[in-house]
Amino acid sequence: MGQYNDKVERQRMRLEAEDWANGVKALHAHSLDSLWYAEGRKDGSVFDVEYNDGRVQRTINSTGEVVILGKQLIGDDLIQAYSRGGI
Repeated sequence: MGQYNDKVERQRMRLEAEDWANGVKALHAHSLDSLWYAEGRKDGSVFDVEYNDGRVQRTINSTGEVVILGKQLIGDDLIQAYSRGGI
């Protein structure tokens, strides 16, 4: 039975990391063009929601358009970020 302990622990960590990934890390309401995750974009007034997994959901206030920015962590990268306590 003990031979499966590592697999069970890894699955537990993966499920916890996936739940953690959807948590909100930060909220930004701004008109800046110089944020690291939106380099080269000129969207004007926006509302950004940054999640624990690295993705950023941007809502452009003038149009209501929603875009996803940043690099979303998955798999082993997500588990490592979770076990370190964040990105």
